[in-house]
Amino acid sequence: MFEAMIDPTTRPSGGTTSGARAPRHGTLNGLTVGLLANVKQNAEEFLGAVGDLLAAEHGTAGVVRRKKLSITDPVPASMLAELADACDVVVIGVGDCGSCSASAVADGLAFEAAGIPAAVICSDAFAVSADAMANVMGESGYTYVTTAHPVAPLNSGEVRERATTALPTIVGLLTAQANTTAAA
Repeated sequence: MFEAMIDPTTRPSGGTTSGARAPRHGTLNGLTVGLLANVKQNAEEFLGAVGDLLAAEHGTAGVVRRKKLSITDPVPASMLAELADACDVVVIGVGDCGSCSASAVADGLAFEAAGIPAAVICSDAFAVSADAMANVMGESGYTYVTTAHPVAPLNSGEVRERATTALPTIVGLLTAQANTTAAA
């Protein structure tokens, strides 16, 4: 039996969303990237590959890696503050189920509200959950990256291939305003 219901729509900073996205940089060159993984299989490997590709192809200066220990809870306020302080942009994922996709979108919106551009990665099978969370939070049309479902059973080469495919969309979301779901 549950002791408490978890509400992934809570905002750890206590703020609300307004439809405004964080200001974008024209380039990622020289920026520090935060990678916020969840505990889903291959999430850290996927984001690690994204971090490597951003450094190699876009000249990012550094990476700060963190992992949420819950797929359903919002990013802890202390982790949000730490990443917002240390990073110029954040990549969040991988939403590879309904709960973690919704939570990843909520986290992306929390970073945007904190002034940090965010790119959220969800598997395409859970776009309905991701969109529903955006709607609940008053951000209908929130843009995120989709990758083919599933991600969890992929081998290392397949994970890197997915990250490579998603990279242009991730870069676009971090460097320019976007208003529709992007597929990768």
